[in-house]
Amino acid sequence: MARITASVYTSHVPAIGAALDLGKTQEPYWQKVFGGYDFSRQWMKDNQPDVVFLVYNDHATAFSLEMIPTFAIGTAAEFQPADEGWGPRPVPKVIGHPELASHIAHSVIQQDFDLTIVNRMDVDHGLTVPLSLLCGQPREWPFKVIPFAVNVVQYPVPSGMRCFRLGQAIRKAVESFDEDLNVQIWGTGGMSHQLQGPRAGLINREWDNRFLDRLIEDPEGLAGVPHLEYVQEAGSEGIELVMWLIARGAMADVAGGPKPTVKHRFYHVPASNTAVGHLVLENAI
Repeated sequence: MARITASVYTSHVPAIGAALDLGKTQEPYWQKVFGGYDFSRQWMKDNQPDVVFLVYNDHATAFSLEMIPTFAIGTAAEFQPADEGWGPRPVPKVIGHPELASHIAHSVIQQDFDLTIVNRMDVDHGLTVPLSLLCGQPREWPFKVIPFAVNVVQYPVPSGMRCFRLGQAIRKAVESFDEDLNVQIWGTGGMSHQLQGPRAGLINREWDNRFLDRLIEDPEGLAGVPHLEYVQEAGSEGIELVMWLIARGAMADVAGGPKPTVKHRFYHVPASNTAVGHLVLENAI
């Protein structure tokens, strides 16, 4: 059967993609940011999966304010990098896994989670920046990717608990797939940041690090944090962190297995006007 071996969590700041694409990674401002991913890039080479189920949010490229699904799974064979207004990023196209994606969609919907099935869409920095951070700048991505877009842009957005329970459903779906596949699940977005209004530029180091602590040790308790706390403490865009709970809900300990191993933890501010958080958890089974 397929199995989830690890989860990866990272911010997906668009300026990080620009720094990579323009060769600025060794500039003093960016060195500390990219240095925080040195371990993870080597870990990824040593623990390369067959498929990454990548949870992210679309930034008005595949979906506009005219129509925003709460949860959307990409079932296509490939996905092109999106043009977000200044041309597509110079990164490889994303190769999907239609069979596993369709199986997950069927299983999760039968577990009473409504998903939107997307057979064609472009993927923006929310998905490609995490791939670049963990894989560098290859000619092609070293694994297949199932894009999973979550609405954290237009209210109402899904609760942390809804996302956590969805992660549990995704785990069941993956483990019921007949093919022997090594699957990782990635949660992206955040951490604390606000892009507009009187609090633009808000970053809350203490809250972010408590979030990381609880994500490791008390994920179900963390899933009960209300939206208002995210907005008050982590800024209007901090709500993206509920997507990390999807990845955490899919880990073995949530299903009664042993606690995951923390392979790497990193936190840095600022990167653009955002706090950058990163975590790698490995299942113990």
